Amino acid sequence: MVEIVLKTAPFFAVIGLGFGAGRAGWFGPEATAWLTRFVFYFALSAMLFGFAANLSLADLFEPRAFGAYLWACMVLYALVMAVAFLRRRPLAEATIEAHTATIGNTGFLGVPMLVVLLGEASVPAVLMILTIDMLVFSSVFTMLISLAREGRITSELPRILALAVARNPMVVSMALGLAWSATGWPLPGTANEFLTLLGAAATPCALFAIGASLADKRAERLEIVSWLSFAKLVLHPALVALATLVLFRVDPFTAGVMIAAAALPVAGNVFILAQQYQIGPGRVSAAILVSTLASIATIPVVIAWVSGF
Repeated sequence: MVEIVLKTAPFFAVIGLGFGAGRAGWFGPEATAWLTRFVFYFALSAMLFGFAANLSLADLFEPRAFGAYLWACMVLYALVMAVAFLRRRPLAEATIEAHTATIGNTGFLGVPMLVVLLGEASVPAVLMILTIDMLVFSSVFTMLISLAREGRITSELPRILALAVARNPMVVSMALGLAWSATGWPLPGTANEFLTLLGAAATPCALFAIGASLADKRAERLEIVSWLSFAKLVLHPALVALATLVLFRVDPFTAGVMIAAAALPVAGNVFILAQQYQIGPGRVSAAILVSTLASIATIPVVIAWVSGF
């Protein structure tokens, strides 16, 4: 356990450094936005392309693992929505709360950290989870919000979803990487070195950006925020463990990676959605802050557990 804590400590230390720089005013919101854009469009995309170029579609979509993670997320999504309805919250608020509890920071935190801690064999499972989050649950969220706003699923929805996918550099980079892999050609040496160099910037920059983005967040409505953070950090990995180890019988290593990914804190892009649609942005912002701080204690426990699989 001590060894795992020491291995995860540098990742959270970089997040803490970013948080301190943001709080001190050395790295303001505008600088954080530009650093996040660099990671999102360039460094992380280069890393994901390099990973995907060495995989096949079969690696990324192993049916049993895919079904297990999707089942666990759907159950959690429905549970959190049900709790929101019991509190007499409208559909839009129930949807953003369910999204908050289900979508983890796989891109900015999971890809860099889990690949280092669990090895490169974890890449297919991590990318599969990214795909589920970005394609399946982005579509579910958009459909539910459309239903809440319009009272029906509009004919414009397919176009909206297609545009959202096409504009997401992580989706595009993975798709291009898989397309390259399908050709059977090895990446040219110079191209591979370029991707490695650029992708290496993803880990420190993403972690620093996470910390800096937390600097202006406040913990409000603690009762609801604590519930959402508990759902994300405890219920989500517990449901994934149930699905992978008991119901779907996924191989132990892949199950461990998926459980660890489910234990990640709330993703920053959920706040962007909340802000864009003006549905509880303060609540989501606080959940990101609280879940990220709490994950400093919970992630090492989960990593130590799954490392023994």
